Amino acid sequence: MSETTEPRFAVHTSRHFSSWLAAQGGGMAVTTYQAGKLLLLGTRPDGRLSVFERSLPRCMGLHVSADTLHVTTLSQIWRFRDLLADTPGAPPPPAYKEHDVLYAPRRCWVTGDLDAHDLALLPNGRPVFVNTLFSCLATVDEDHSFAPLWRPRFISRLAAEDRCHLNGLAMDEAGAPRYVTLVGASDVADGWREHRRSGGQVIDVASGEVVAQGLSMPHSPRLHQGVLYLLNAGSGEFGRVDIASGRFEPIAFCPGFLRGMSFLGNYALVGLSMPRENRTFSGLALDDALKSRGAEPRCGVMVIDLTSGDAPHWLRFEGLVQELYDVAAIPGRRAPAAIGFMGEEIQRMVSIGDAPEA
Repeated sequence: MSETTEPRFAVHTSRHFSSWLAAQGGGMAVTTYQAGKLLLLGTRPDGRLSVFERSLPRCMGLHVSADTLHVTTLSQIWRFRDLLADTPGAPPPPAYKEHDVLYAPRRCWVTGDLDAHDLALLPNGRPVFVNTLFSCLATVDEDHSFAPLWRPRFISRLAAEDRCHLNGLAMDEAGAPRYVTLVGASDVADGWREHRRSGGQVIDVASGEVVAQGLSMPHSPRLHQGVLYLLNAGSGEFGRVDIASGRFEPIAFCPGFLRGMSFLGNYALVGLSMPRENRTFSGLALDDALKSRGAEPRCGVMVIDLTSGDAPHWLRFEGLVQELYDVAAIPGRRAPAAIGFMGEEIQRMVSIGDAPEA
């Protein structure tokens, strides 16, 4: 993890993005596996945008709770804890005087390279993640790379072949996996690529039944206030799924390849990426949609009003950061920051837990 906190990329926002974020009383975390960055966004005391950067190799799935942040990386899952939550009201260290959250690495599970995508927490606090390489949902294991929890019915066996590109996970209110997304229902190695344009599915984890299909590279399913939202990435559409009919209902078009979604108040935070010039991103409906609107793809976050479908606020990255994977709101926290793994800083950040009972 790099110690650099000065961004090496440009960040542009709509006129009122910072004031809107401050009014919501929250911040956000963003991962970019392409640049290997965990970005923490918020507002400074003077109202300007706060952008805090740490480097993590191939960081992707995010989960934020009241005082922890979990993130998947190339070969680990990391648990960060907010040091300031241990001593409410205490001022942060001088180097972090503008920040009201200070995430410090506290635990790591070594998974190996599983191409881990979406991440959540089970009721017992253990991570559950989309193991894309092995086409299953999995959890961490103390003695092994992972423990499988569930796989689609058509996946005949666990194999390191990324057969269907299982990628997204929506949790229910009880903290159990409810829905997953995949790109194509294939049971052969890398078979999903032939289904990118219209082979995407949403599957109910409990029943194993397909609840929506005909999607184009769907990502980031999320249950919010009883509604299932997702990103139809191949067409650039943010929308909802009518579970009864299985119909995807677009709400807003976003000019980019969509991955990463969270909610802050009555708004959806949607991550946009620049499509790569390779066969994974070519030949999608997104190409025609951008041309018909006279638009160029962008990398950033769009803020979408759930009532109107309008996007009154946006943030754009230029330079080093060209693709995002996940976006997570950090409600109730104005300006988050994180401690790195190297240097004297982490050596000095020592906290003491409760003594175990005899």
